[in-house]
Amino acid sequence: MKPIFVQLQCAPGKTYEVADEIYRKEIVSEMYSTSGDYDLLLKIYIQEGDDIGKFINDNIASVPGISRSLTTLTFNAF
Repeated sequence: MKPIFVQLQCAPGKTYEVADEIYRKEIVSEMYSTSGDYDLLLKIYIQEGDDIGKFINDNIASVPGISRSLTTLTFNAF
């Protein structure tokens, strides 16, 4: 498993609804609220070799209330 970080921009007034829906999916290790252009930062573990874009499209991008998502960082544990 390797961690990825995903930033989400939510529609106005939808941040709590988006966060609740993502927690219900049980895919997030950690979730943080942020300031600036993005409202949430997610830490998610995926299997080595999994396609990050497909994972985000299948599990996160379909959540109602998300305006924009950005994968910010991927790395291998050492």
